[in-house]
Amino acid sequence: MLGGSSLVYCDYRHNLFLTQTLLLKNQTDASLGLPSPLLPYCGGLSLSILATLPAAFGGSRYTGSVKQATKLIAKVPVLGSDRRKYWGRGVRPTRLVSGCSLGLALGLLTFALPALAQIQDPSAEPREASAAAQLPDPPLPGTISGTIVDKTGAPVVRAQVELAADHEPANQTVQSSDSGDFSFVHVVPGPFELTFSAPGFAPQNFAGTLHSGEQLNLPEILLKLATEITEVHVELSPIELAQEQIRDQEKQRVLGVFPNFYVSYVPNAAPLSPKQKFELAWKSTVDPVTFGLTAAIAGVQQAQNDFSGYGQGAQGYAKRFGASYADLLTSTYIGSAILPSLLKQDPRYFYKGTGSKRSRILYAIANSVICKGDNGHWQANYSAIGGGLASGGISYLYYPAEDRNGAALVFQNTLIGIGETAAANLLQEFLIRKLTPNVPGHGASTP
Repeated sequence: MLGGSSLVYCDYRHNLFLTQTLLLKNQTDASLGLPSPLLPYCGGLSLSILATLPAAFGGSRYTGSVKQATKLIAKVPVLGSDRRKYWGRGVRPTRLVSGCSLGLALGLLTFALPALAQIQDPSAEPREASAAAQLPDPPLPGTISGTIVDKTGAPVVRAQVELAADHEPANQTVQSSDSGDFSFVHVVPGPFELTFSAPGFAPQNFAGTLHSGEQLNLPEILLKLATEITEVHVELSPIELAQEQIRDQEKQRVLGVFPNFYVSYVPNAAPLSPKQKFELAWKSTVDPVTFGLTAAIAGVQQAQNDFSGYGQGAQGYAKRFGASYADLLTSTYIGSAILPSLLKQDPRYFYKGTGSKRSRILYAIANSVICKGDNGHWQANYSAIGGGLASGGISYLYYPAEDRNGAALVFQNTLIGIGETAAANLLQEFLIRKLTPNVPGHGASTP
């Protein structure tokens, strides 16, 4: 085992050898033109050695420059017996050890650590360069273009093309040219959606993805004609509507046999024109059932020998039949066609069908003297009353002389006619509708 001086000597030899080795490395780097980050470390180590060897330099501490100390250390022999020249002249090992260790530590802390920090990872700079080389290139803008045509292949001019994309700050819009072409430039790469629209064509959408720097030319965009949904509201004129309602009324027959043309089961039926009022009167008076009823009334009169002035036999029956049909004809045409056309009144009875029985009874009785005007308002039934008086007056021309009892009889017959109308209305309101097939829907009518 080495003694204390040997330990000091070994420590000194180690530091001295390390210093000379680092100096040699610096000289080599300098000859190659390379930077020498270890030079401060060598100088500091040299100073630390010289500071601990006062005996080797005449018993005083070294105070020269770092450069001079480095040159001096480089000349110190580290092998052979020349160590005595510098080592062991009364120098105590303990002082030398403490001085050398302290100086070495200070030199390392002062000069070596910055240099070591600079060289501790020589591969860091190449790694940074490699990482920079691996970064992807920034995306390059591209273009999107195409042509818009219709089903015949003709270009669609001035069609609106809208570009939408999440990476775009706002939607872009262009119009197709006269040749149907369109183009978007400086488009940021990524997913996109195009919307095509033009007057008369259905909108069309196209979705895709634009890559970096791509010049994307889309296939032909075919626009289809828009499917037009047209709602046609066919509204009949009042005359046409009334004609349709008359056709329905002409199908109304009690028990499917007896005509019931002058009753409307539509509360807000269209008013009749004068022509339609005459047509309704004509169809009512020439109906075969009407002739049959008139013949039955004439037979009853002859059986009871009413209007005895007509006599009996076929001639008397014919006169009674003619008189009864004349009464029907004059009252119908005057009271249901001529006067209603002049006074703009509706000759029909409007079925109520709702409400209490009392209200319906009053309604039916009231309609013997009131009627609905062509304007939809209720008014006095001048047409029916006037028709009754006119018909009674005309009957003086064909009834036997002994049956003509003056004007009083005319008014009397007119009042009887009003009563008969009220009774007929009651039957219409509560019975006849139930016996009449082909009745259209109805609502409420109020006088």
